[in-house]
Formats: sequence, structure tokens, C-alpha cells
Amino acid sequence: MAKSKKSSTPINLSDPQYYLNRELSWLEFNARVLHEACDDRTPLLERLKFLGIFNSNLDEFFMVRVAGLKQQVEAKVSLLTPDGRTPQQQLDDIMSNLTPHVQKQHQHFEQVLRPLLANHGIHILDYIDLNQKQRTHLNSYFEEQVFPVLTPLAVDPSHPFPFISNLSLNLAVVVKNPDTEEEFFARVKVPSVLPRFLPIPPELGDQNSEKPAHWTGIPLEQAIAHNLESLFPGMNIQEYHPFRITRDADLVLEEDEADDLLLAIEQELRKRRLGGSPVRLEIQSQTPEIVRSRLLQDLELTESDVYEVDGLLGLRDLMYFMSLPLPELKDPPRQSVVPLRLQRLREPSLDPDALETDEGKDFFAVIREKDLLVHHPYQSFSATVVRFITHAAYDPNVLAIKMTLYRTSGDSPIVNALIAAAENGKQVSVLVELKARFDEENNIYWAKRLERVGVHVVYGLVGLKTHSKTVMVVRREKDRIRRYVHIGTGNYNPKTARLYTDLGLFSCREELGADITDLFNFLTGYSLQKSYRELLVAPVNMRDRFLALIHREIENVQNGFSGRIVAKMNSLVDPQIITTLYEASRAGVQIDLIIRGVCCLRPGLKDISENIRIISIVGRFLEHSRIYYFHNNTQEEIYIGSADWMRRNLDRRVEVITPVKDPDIAKDLQEIMGIMLADNRQAWELQADGTYIQRHPYDHSPEANSQKILINMALRSTGVASNLID
Repeated sequence: MAKSKKSSTPINLSDPQYYLNRELSWLEFNARVLHEACDDRTPLLERLKFLGIFNSNLDEFFMVRVAGLKQQVEAKVSLLTPDGRTPQQQLDDIMSNLTPHVQKQHQHFEQVLRPLLANHGIHILDYIDLNQKQRTHLNSYFEEQVFPVLTPLAVDPSHPFPFISNLSLNLAVVVKNPDTEEEFFARVKVPSVLPRFLPIPPELGDQNSEKPAHWTGIPLEQAIAHNLESLFPGMNIQEYHPFRITRDADLVLEEDEADDLLLAIEQELRKRRLGGSPVRLEIQSQTPEIVRSRLLQDLELTESDVYEVDGLLGLRDLMYFMSLPLPELKDPPRQSVVPLRLQRLREPSLDPDALETDEGKDFFAVIREKDLLVHHPYQSFSATVVRFITHAAYDPNVLAIKMTLYRTSGDSPIVNALIAAAENGKQVSVLVELKARFDEENNIYWAKRLERVGVHVVYGLVGLKTHSKTVMVVRREKDRIRRYVHIGTGNYNPKTARLYTDLGLFSCREELGADITDLFNFLTGYSLQKSYRELLVAPVNMRDRFLALIHREIENVQNGFSGRIVAKMNSLVDPQIITTLYEASRAGVQIDLIIRGVCCLRPGLKDISENIRIISIVGRFLEHSRIYYFHNNTQEEIYIGSADWMRRNLDRRVEVITPVKDPDIAKDLQEIMGIMLADNRQAWELQADGTYIQRHPYDHSPEANSQKILINMALRSTGVASNLID
């Protein structure tokens, strides 16, 4: 029975005690990623992958979030977060919370994963562990392949401390002049143009080992460290110590003052390549105080910016080992399936008067029958989204293609299809978001290439990122023009579509076509569009519509009916949405949230959020899809789209959420969310104090791994039962 009785005492739902800190919540998410690396149920090489992801996530966190907090401290910003913290308090809490996780990951790698890898024939050795033949081989490799690339940099009154590039691995070297006994400090950069891990030929391995070696080698920096005499001839090498720094890498754009947004971003990218101010120094724990102090002084950092490591630095490079041909140490192979309705498609005819035959329909005929939902990576991205755009590029009846591109891959078949469409005489308009963080350079390349073939390229709106995932194809059919649309939750990127879970809706409904037309006019022209027929569009009407949908559930409960909200997203941060969800919970609305990453709402608080339950799912695929369900007194409404419940999504980005009108698709989406809510393998339950507890099967009940279940459901839906994953 829903709890609907409110406390008689008024409650300030904006009180900081009811909110979790965004940065600390993100650290909790990354700790769940680290758990996958430590979980012995995860295949061995996948555990290395999760260690790499944990470290890569941290790098970006420091480059953007920590760097931003440091800037606020320097600017003496006094504005408190919704949970009541100052920027300096957040920095202090980040370090105290993060330090144990950093120590845990290195201890786990050194003490658990490294021995396990050796047991499976993967030997990540130290130089001192090598036999003489192996050392001779590596020394020769060093002389031929590594030495010519290295540039030792002295540090003395005539040689100022060199610039250390962002995320670079370096050796701090102390050398002594044997004639004068004077010591000098130098820096050697470990070149990123060479492989981080150097393999040794199998025939040089231990011939007495009972198990075959699949890979044997050492980290590149150790090969350099044990050949420093070549870099400093005549000097005595006293000591060396690896270190790594992270710099502020967020772009600072004054868009209102930029005459040319493309040029402004290119200029900022040049600055990023050098990097902004240092924000983190990673060193090994045994680094002596004199070297440590020297680095801190020259980098203008403090002790609070130091993270000590026992073992290898830069564990993001462990992703290298995923390339080893050892399927038994990885997740079972997964086959993306083609939806049944798309399995007998015929290629577009060059004849505009061609008729459909029994041999198959074209993509557009399938959409005309009814809306089509696709679920990636369980269903093939290339056989659905890429094929849709490719069909449009070559179909003689297609007049125009309009698309938003936030991130795409370096060898994108989608961009190639758009180029082909322009060359085939179609009107092609593409909004390329140049401000997509860390993809700016890639997007500039594609934007210029598209422009060269006559595509109308728009670079986004001043002050707003265009984050929506939309395509519209305008097609002439007999005596009418019809618009076909795709609205998705993820980027048009074939590579990430194999790793991220995302949804897409194909439709030719008139209302959606008209709304997408208005959206592109808003993006490319001077439209002041204030309303849409069906779409929720940020920053125009999305916030108000979501708030109205939540309030409707509250009113239904107050009128004696049931109220229920189920929502799946990446992050929940927006204070107004959170306050309204608290109001809904207090009224008795039952709320289940599936939030992969940051969540600032505290569930389970007495008289505040007793009716709110929150889980996070971290697994083989990155949960990226957004789904919003509202019970609406049995007249259920369900939405999918690009936006999370964050201020930036609702107020500072162009986002699109679409209602799902087809009842069969609505049921499919509810089933997907139901499977996730029942997950007892990869689901973590958020507690009121901000910690997470991983679910486990109870009383010998079967394991319910939602991603595995969805893989097998996709296979069964197309009759590929022989490839089911155990």
C-alpha cells in the first residue's frame, strides 16, 4: 500500500541534508567500476579492462571536475552546492574519499591480477626478473627503436623545468658528475608514440615452464630506466622515479565574442594539447622527499594534489591486453541481431518508379507499417541506423536528409553515407556539435569534410550544446511528401554502439515529422519556436513537461488513484526535479529509478523519500539509454530520448525526448525496465547515506543478469537460440 500520509510539520525540501554531493556520487560510481575489476566472477582480461576504465574515468574527472573546482577556489567562489559544500570542501572530500580506491586498485593489480595473469601465461614482468637473453633482446630493441625517440631534459639554472604534457608518463632522474660529485636533476618523457608494454619473443622465455606463455614482456618505462646510461654518458645514474601529471583540459570559450566558432575552438584545442594548469601528480610511494618536493615546487602543486601509487602508473594502458587472442579470458562472444522486420530488406532501386516485390520491402515501407524500436548493442546498429541513412543516401525518391551529430567514430560509415547523399544531389544538412568534450577535433575534421562535398553544416547554437540524437529523411512518395525520423538515446557512433546500451525509434508519424522539422529550423535558422506537438525539447519545454508529468502522478494519488514513475537515465542532479520527486514520494507515488552514474537524491529518508528506490547497473555494457515511464492512472505514457535529469541537459543543451505511441513498443520498454529492476547480479542499491550495496541472489534463487538476459532475448527473437549465453 502506498504511503501517502504527510508529516504535519512543514519540510524544506531544499535543505542540503536531503542532497548527495555530485562529485562524491561520481566517485561512488567509479568505485562500482573498480568492483567489476575486483570481482572474480568477471573474466580475467575483462577485469583488466575495468581497471583501465576506472583509470581513464579518473583522468577525465581530474581534467574537468577537479580542475573546475580548483578554478572556483582560486576565484574565491562562495556559492554552495545543493548539499551545502564549498569548492574547497569538495576538493578535500574528493581526496579523502578517492585515496582508498586508488590504493585498492593498485594493490589488487599487483597482488591479485598480476599473479592470476601469470597463471594464464600472461607475464607482465619487471626488468630485474628477466634472464640474460631477454635483457639482451630488450637492450637491442631499446637502442634501435626507443633511444632515437628520447630527449633527456636537464633541469638547472640554464635549463628551466620543462613543460610536462598532460597525462604523460615521465622519469625523474638524478645523475652525478663523477669528477665534481655534483648531482643534477633531469626529466625523461616515456614516449606515447611507442607501445606501453614491450613483448619479448616466446622463444626467449622460461623453457622449463609447464604452461605455455601467451605474452611475456615489461613496461616501456623500465626498459628506458635500465638504459639511462645511454642518455647520460659519463654520468653516474643515482636514481630514477616515475611520475605522471594531469592538467586542466576543459575548453574555455567566449562564444558571444567569437566571430568564428570553428576558428575559436581550433585555437582552444591548440592550448589543450599543451594543457592547462597541473591538477594532479601521481608518483610511486617510495619516491624520496627531495624528488617529491622538487616536482611539487616546479609544478606549483601542493601535497593535497599528490596521489601515491604502489606499482605501475597509468593503468589505463592495461586495455592493451584486451587485444590478446584469448577468448576464454573474455566475456562470451556476442552476436548483434537484425530485427525480424528488417531481415528481408531490398536495397533501394535506382528506378524511382520501381514497385515493391515479394523479394522484400525497402526500409521506408517497414516504417510505414508501424513504428520500429531498436535496442543496441543487442540489435545491430549497422543493420538498422546506418542502413537507414545509407538507404536514404541512395534512394532516388529521397529529397533531403537532416541530422544532428554529437559524437561519431573516426571512420564513420554514417558520415560516408551523408557524403554520398550530397554527391547524389540530395539536400543534406548536418548540425555538427563542435563543443562535444574531447571529441572537438574529430568533429572539426568531419565538419570540414562534409562542407567540401556541399553538405550544409551548422556548428550549433551560441551558449547551447546540441546533444539531441535525431535524423529526418524527406521523401517524395507519389503525390505527397513524407518525413521519416529516427530519435535515439545515443550517439551516431558505430563503435560505441557496440559497447553502450541505447534505444532508437523509427517513425513516419506526421506529428513527429512536423516537430523535427521545427527543431531543425530552430537549430539552423532564427526560429523562436516555443511549443512542439509531441516532442519534449530542451531548453524550450522539456523541464516544464517533466515537472507537469510528475505533478500529474501526485494529483492522481491525492485523488485516490495509484501513482507510479519509473525512470532510467545516466545521472540525476537537477535540484528542482529532485525536490519534485520528493514531493511525489511524500504524496505516495511509487518511484523506481535506474541511474547508472551520479545521483544526488537520497532515497529511503523518513517522510521524504520512503517511496523512492534507486539502483545502478554496472556491467559489460555501459548503460546509456534514457527511458521515462508515468502510470497516468492506467493511461500509461512512456518516453525515450537524449536527456538526463541534469541542469545542463534541461537548460544548457538542445535535447529531444519523444513519446512512444505504439502500444507494443511501450510494452517492450516496460519489459526492459522490469528486467533491470529485477537484476540481482550487476545492480547496486543506493542507500540514504550515499553508499551502494550490490545485490546478490537470495536463498539459491537463480542469478538475474539483466544484460545477459537481454542478449538472449534478442537472440531468441530472431531464432538464433544456438548462440545463447550461459
